[in-house]
Amino acid sequence: MDEVNKQELSERDICTKYITPAIKKSGWDIHTQMREEVYLTAGRVLVHGQKATRGERKRADYVLYYKQNIPVAVVEAKDNKHTVGDGMQQALSYAQMLDVPFAFSSNGDAFLQHDKTGLYDAVEREISLNDFPSPSELWEYYCRWKGITDENSKIVTQDYYSFLGKEPRYYQTIAINRTIEAIAKGQDRILLVMATGTGKTYTAFQIIWRLWKSRTKKRILFLADRNILVDQTKKNDFKPFGSAMTKVKDRQVDKSYEIYLSLYQAVTGSEEEKNIYKQFSPDFFDLVIVDECHRGSADENSAWRDILEYFSSATQIGLTATPKETENISNIHYFGEPIYTYSLKQGIDDGFLAPYRVIRIDIDKDLQGWRPEKDKVDRYGRVIEDRIYNQKDYDRSIVLDKRTQLVAREVTEFLQSTDPFSKTIVFCENIDHAERMRKELVNANPELARDSKYIMRITGDEKEGKAEIDNFAMPESKYPVIATTSKLLGTGVDIQTCKLIVLDKRIQSMTEFKQIIGRGTRIQEEYDKLYFTIMDFKKATELFADPDFDGDAEEVYVGPGVKALAPQILGNKVKPYMVDDVDAKVVAVRKQYYGPDGKLITESLTDYTKRTVLDEFSSLDSFLKYWSEADKKQAIMEELIEKGLLLEDLAEEVGKEYDPFDLICHVVYDQPPLSRRERANKLKGSGYFAKYGDKARAVLDALLQKYSDEGLENLESLDVLKVEPLSKYGTPIEIINMFGGKSNYLEAIRAMESQLYMAEA
Repeated sequence: MDEVNKQELSERDICTKYITPAIKKSGWDIHTQMREEVYLTAGRVLVHGQKATRGERKRADYVLYYKQNIPVAVVEAKDNKHTVGDGMQQALSYAQMLDVPFAFSSNGDAFLQHDKTGLYDAVEREISLNDFPSPSELWEYYCRWKGITDENSKIVTQDYYSFLGKEPRYYQTIAINRTIEAIAKGQDRILLVMATGTGKTYTAFQIIWRLWKSRTKKRILFLADRNILVDQTKKNDFKPFGSAMTKVKDRQVDKSYEIYLSLYQAVTGSEEEKNIYKQFSPDFFDLVIVDECHRGSADENSAWRDILEYFSSATQIGLTATPKETENISNIHYFGEPIYTYSLKQGIDDGFLAPYRVIRIDIDKDLQGWRPEKDKVDRYGRVIEDRIYNQKDYDRSIVLDKRTQLVAREVTEFLQSTDPFSKTIVFCENIDHAERMRKELVNANPELARDSKYIMRITGDEKEGKAEIDNFAMPESKYPVIATTSKLLGTGVDIQTCKLIVLDKRIQSMTEFKQIIGRGTRIQEEYDKLYFTIMDFKKATELFADPDFDGDAEEVYVGPGVKALAPQILGNKVKPYMVDDVDAKVVAVRKQYYGPDGKLITESLTDYTKRTVLDEFSSLDSFLKYWSEADKKQAIMEELIEKGLLLEDLAEEVGKEYDPFDLICHVVYDQPPLSRRERANKLKGSGYFAKYGDKARAVLDALLQKYSDEGLENLESLDVLKVEPLSKYGTPIEIINMFGGKSNYLEAIRAMESQLYMAEA
């Protein structure tokens, strides 16, 4: 075929006529060692309002395997209008994804080979169609690159278990192969980090199967900390082990099995004689795998750690979505650095995990706090302690019934506007809160709740609810629809069709947050589950901004909020005050989106701010007049906050360096803002303080610095005189006397404020 005709062929024709025959000719079996058009990803889910579509899937033209699921090379094809190497960049990208050392590009004329092993003479070399490397050649170089020897190659080449219609995803293959290779080379402590919903248990099964079948590891212990996790594992992914497998139960040990699944509580106890794992000899197990190992195995004081140390001669593998690193608990210290990590963000990008949108709803009593009037009693006649209660107290030391009703109503309205039968988990502060929330959701859904299983409390202390976990988890099961819980559904339980996660629980731990979010990340296209929604009533989703969180929100709604007041914690044994006559209301809801660069594009908060301020001050002049005439500028801010304007959120988006005056002038009236530091420097340079004595001038300089660093509220409170750097000038009384008394001091502060805003006012 002449060159002109060759250039008229499609890419697929080039593959069929030139590339496939060349690879086959070099000894690659087209049925077991060569796969064409291999889809590596599922295509990211793109959310548009209530609809979702798939993005483009990544597809390798060829993946070459030494054995099934042991890839060694990627080949990228181009039509003959391209050069030989035009597909190399793409091939390298796929080679990196698949963790293989060889990438090839071809246009049907020749191959360009890229070698990551460093064992060939050149990193890249062009080879003819007749010189494509054989399977044995690439495998030899692969083994030398990986440090695999003839002695341990039997382990590395052990077959996977073949599930009908269930091939491992590319990242699962990497996790499995890296683990097997590490064990083959003698590594005995291994950590695998894989996001919730990415198949950790399936991955563990394939690792165990290959080690067990090769007789490298003959007796294996699989530990988990939730009974349902052990049962799910035994019934599903581990089913092929059949009669070789047992679950440790009734605190009995039968040493005739090879695969043991156990709840760690089933083999440990507070008293030495109850540690039944010691009925096994320390060298009984060759392999110990700890599922969800962030939950205790890395804690030197945990029962899991005792088990691991007892069986210290065994190879030990930790599995987690959220490796825990604290002062007292460290997965990495015990297991070593992760041998492989597949993050939530990567899972969403690949389309294997569901993206999410967030609705953050702020409630007035959460933001502003609530203080009971004098001698106010609760529902049961107990006098309520006189202090300010806030978000940290609600549903712990005090219960505002109408707040619970409000949350139930918001959840109900959302479900009614989308799908009342969307599987929903409501995370509550504790078991009692979960029961109150169940009751209010029933009252908010009288028709649907006629079926008693539409809404259920599923907590550790309640057998009726726990009995429904399997039904709640099964996609084909209609009921329960809504589950209220505190911790039981927060980790491990696979709720594939969960479409709504409600957070009415303060979450301070990134590990707990990731585990809870993981309840919604599974995709079930058959049941129209491509994304999920997080409805956040307690600012938990602020953790999305934490650098430790690795998955960006697809779509975010954020209600404005202010920082909660300092907590005042009551003892756990004190029954909470029950208050049923205090109203609660939603302050506002604001919508945010992530832009193409991953940053938020803000719209509605500025619109909301404009509307709120313009309701009071229709023009810039009217606002400036009111500002300049006010004895205390903070009073203006408090008035606007009462009307729902939340300046801290606005400052987060517009700029923390601006005080409320500049935020309002800029956002509402389109005035160029000045930072606090710019205003302070401008006043310092004006010579205004020259009329004061040295001591008073030093105090005003310190106050101005305090304003520059922290904001306007510091200027108008006498309490500022009690803290550094003001306190170094004397007691508050001594400082005030420097100005000739309190009235003169306050007048000096008002005059300084006027100077700060003199140009505008």
